[in-house]
Amino acid sequence: MDQAGGRIDVGKGSFGFPVADQRAKALGEIHARPSPLIEAPRLIVQLAFMTDGGQGVDQAVLGELARMRGLAAPQKDARHHAMTWGRGTLRWERHAEFSTYAWEGPVPSRFGGPIDGHPFGDGFNPPGTLISGVRLEIRPWTDATERAITIFDPASLCYSLVEDDRAAAVTDFRQDKDGLTRILVLDRGLSPARAGALSQRLMEVETYRTLAMLGLPLAQSLSPEIRRIEDGLTEITQRMRSEARAESDALLERISGLAAELEANAAAGLYRFGATRAYDGIVEERLNALKEHPVAGYESWGTFLRRRIAPAMRTCRSLEERQINLSRKLARATTLLRSWIDVELEKQNSALLQSMNRRAKLQLRLQQTVEGLSVAAISYYVVGLVSYLAKALYEWGLPLRPEIATGAAVPVTVLAIWWIVRRIRRHHEEEDRAGA
Repeated sequence: MDQAGGRIDVGKGSFGFPVADQRAKALGEIHARPSPLIEAPRLIVQLAFMTDGGQGVDQAVLGELARMRGLAAPQKDARHHAMTWGRGTLRWERHAEFSTYAWEGPVPSRFGGPIDGHPFGDGFNPPGTLISGVRLEIRPWTDATERAITIFDPASLCYSLVEDDRAAAVTDFRQDKDGLTRILVLDRGLSPARAGALSQRLMEVETYRTLAMLGLPLAQSLSPEIRRIEDGLTEITQRMRSEARAESDALLERISGLAAELEANAAAGLYRFGATRAYDGIVEERLNALKEHPVAGYESWGTFLRRRIAPAMRTCRSLEERQINLSRKLARATTLLRSWIDVELEKQNSALLQSMNRRAKLQLRLQQTVEGLSVAAISYYVVGLVSYLAKALYEWGLPLRPEIATGAAVPVTVLAIWWIVRRIRRHHEEEDRAGA
């Protein structure tokens, strides 16, 4: 279906409406991981690598493999690719944090025998560390092939009927000398499409159950740290009950340190525990899709894996819940300590205000005292000037003795100076109240 200028070509039988940018990706997603068509008997070797270096590492590996075979390399934005390799086909697929390389080829003469013609030899440079390896063989269900189950470990042997009893899946979830988990599929009437879908589900069960278990070592390593923080919080709360509140600052500093450590641990496990839950959910979906029926005398895949994986998943969930609950307790203890500190600060502020009030009263009294002294001093100098003026006027012939004039000027001068000083002080008080 051609598209040009954001519109589909009407002349080719399509409607001429503008097309959303992500429509092609949304429609193509359900076809992004097609199950291969497999004609039994067939061997599949799948390796899963953690690719922390990004998709560029896979592109380099695939480019080198394509160059060795004289084939075209995949596009840079491709998430899956297939190329012929010898008598089989190599399929690559990119996932969120890992990539898978699966080679499909002819089966060896016997189950578990040497593999010839695979691409994972000396010329193969892995894109990251190996996390999962599966060797799956699809063989016709005969008496000879059924006897092959005797090479599996009986302690962990899982044997189930699948695909409406047209096939059986056998494994012991143990690794052979090459580090691959062996899976045997006994076929008695599977179509190529069903054989491909079944093999893909079985390999995904092994790959995703391994990825799901990655959360357990992290949970085990974080558990002592969580326990230490819990003990520290218990000690702090006991001291909060028995000791004086004067140590609130020291306790708050310590509890803040514990909270920082807890958040660092939670951040370290946030992605891993989330991925563990997602992978565990995928394993459960794939097991349900198998619709297996247990064979009498043997354990089914679902029963075995659920019993073995469930404790690990509960451990991871338990640690996450402990982190969440501990974070809440630390927050409550921090709030209580801050309340104590705020109360102490309010007491100190109240005492400071009372002290400032006393100082203000003393300052007012001192000001009033200075005010009185100022009135007396100014009046003294003004009366002195009046005395000099009265003496001069008396010498010029004014019939008023200087002593009388000076004595009469004293009360008038004191009252006038007192009134002027009072007016000035009231004016300043009015300006202060207006500014407040």
